[in-house]
Amino acid sequence: MPSDCVFCKIANKEMESEIVYEDSDVVAFKDISPAAPVHLLVVPRKHISTHQEVLEEDAYLLGKIHMVINELARAFQIEEDGYRVIVNCGKHSGQVVYHLHFHLLGGKPLTDSLAEGRGA
Repeated sequence: MPSDCVFCKIANKEMESEIVYEDSDVVAFKDISPAAPVHLLVVPRKHISTHQEVLEEDAYLLGKIHMVINELARAFQIEEDGYRVIVNCGKHSGQVVYHLHFHLLGGKPLTDSLAEGRGA
């Protein structure tokens, strides 16, 4: 774990965040600058810098993350109307925190312009 990784610190409870889900592999917390009424970040506890660094051995972990996303969509009551899952990979995508994370957004109609000018 890089000592300066914000998401590792949140996952290890070395930094405050509003955690809404956690288990031995995955942590989910509210985005501090939400772009929608529901805006959660779902991260693996394992430090993986970008989506491009996912290994074959991480397949189970990524599948589990998607199951957690489905569970959170139900818990936050956005599964019926729909939601968006976003993964940014690298600087041209707007990735700012280099720890693999999935944005779960919902609770309102989402437009293409939602992500413009936002990074994470």
